[in-house]
Amino acid sequence: MVRLPYIDGFYEVKPSKIICLGRNYAKHAKELGHEVPKEPVIFLKPPSSLIGPKEAIILPRISKRVDHEVELAVIIGKRGRRISRERAMEYVLGYTILLDITARDLQWEAKRKGLPWTVAKGFDTFAPVGPRLVDKRELDVSDLELGLKVNGELRQLARTSEMIFKIPEIIEYISSVMTLEAGDIIATGTPAGVGPLRHGDEIEAWIEGIGKLEEDVLAEESILC
Repeated sequence: MVRLPYIDGFYEVKPSKIICLGRNYAKHAKELGHEVPKEPVIFLKPPSSLIGPKEAIILPRISKRVDHEVELAVIIGKRGRRISRERAMEYVLGYTILLDITARDLQWEAKRKGLPWTVAKGFDTFAPVGPRLVDKRELDVSDLELGLKVNGELRQLARTSEMIFKIPEIIEYISSVMTLEAGDIIATGTPAGVGPLRHGDEIEAWIEGIGKLEEDVLAEESILC
């Protein structure tokens, strides 16, 4: 559970699930050698991967390459199943930033073997969120700048208008597969420019109108006694 500033107080982000979109920006799909999808590609991250702002992303010893991915995240406001795109925004509470941290080498190896790659996405600390939750009535997210820097170096920069599948379509698709619960998070995909993280890195991710999410990066070995 993560507490984020929201309106005049705080909102406890405690999802039953985190649903992520893959390949929702054409340039990112191409940089990883994938075709642009004809329908949303979804996968899950466990709620145990959540951390808040200014906490530490831990690089697991088992992985030799861990990548950053900045994403616009949608927080669901009420329970829904088989939601039409026309009514989808009725089910949205607000928006924040999510970093879809990925053990890329483990993902590549799993894909090579034709196996699921949950392990690459599911480590503790692999879903930082923040810095706040913005009410949907306060922000039009159809064309916002989003970006990410590592140690001051620009890595990712794009606009949400470049998303292949927009939020109403995404909600319609996901809710045709699984019930969305209040508090669930939908991460809407990352733009091109993903890259590796190393011990001691400092991440600064931002989305226009939401703010900046800052996180440190630590190797697992550095925190073990």
